[in-house]
Amino acid sequence: MTNLLTDHLGREVKVTSSPNRIVSICPAITETLFALGLENEIIGRTKYCIFPQKKVEKVEIVGGTKEVNEEKIRELQPDLILAEKEENTKEIVQALEKIAPVFVLEVQSIKDAYRFIRTLGALTNREQKAEELITSCKFSFPVVPGNEKKKAAYVIWRKPYMVVGGTTYINDVLHTLGFHNPFEKVGSRYPAVSKEEFAKANLDVLFLASEPFPFQEKHVAEFQSFLPNTKIILVDGEMFWYGAKMVTAGSYFKELIENI
Repeated sequence: MTNLLTDHLGREVKVTSSPNRIVSICPAITETLFALGLENEIIGRTKYCIFPQKKVEKVEIVGGTKEVNEEKIRELQPDLILAEKEENTKEIVQALEKIAPVFVLEVQSIKDAYRFIRTLGALTNREQKAEELITSCKFSFPVVPGNEKKKAAYVIWRKPYMVVGGTTYINDVLHTLGFHNPFEKVGSRYPAVSKEEFAKANLDVLFLASEPFPFQEKHVAEFQSFLPNTKIILVDGEMFWYGAKMVTAGSYFKELIENI
């Protein structure tokens, strides 16, 4: 039996009512599926799907998030493929549609992240598990009271320097933690920023993420050379993933803001 469902992009997708051969091509989707108790249904993942550790190693790797092995996915005979708009390309979705139904999710805010969990629960008959996970996320996630916001930017790339802009989950997390991102209205979700633009922003805090570019201690001095009055902090980029990661990220964020 199949159901005609509308994904987060407004596409109508015929999805089997009880999918038991699922391929996930987004790390946050894979981790959240495991959190919903679907370890026996997940048959394919990307090489970037590394959580939950050890458990995920038993699942076949089908490529990356921007490039997949279509033949391997076809051999796995999935009855559902799960993708995410930002993580995966339109071309990949169109190609995989020829193999199995592809349901595309999208997350641009914390509210969207809860919708993301709820949707995965509905797709896999794990509605109650999904609601329990959402409750755990909300209980864990910190909210900083007050309107006084420090200026902060979150850097994801080097050469060129790229930061998190508006309509992104990470930008919403920054707001929730009590920060104002001066680059959120630049016109791009991940704008390139020059040294001069960084300096002009008068940042109180600069976060250097561990991924996708692996910023390390040596890069702190690089930024400090043109941001002498800004506190520069290395952060675990994986903690800024949405979905199941939000449960463990809560305590990480609380400690982070206590040390600023």
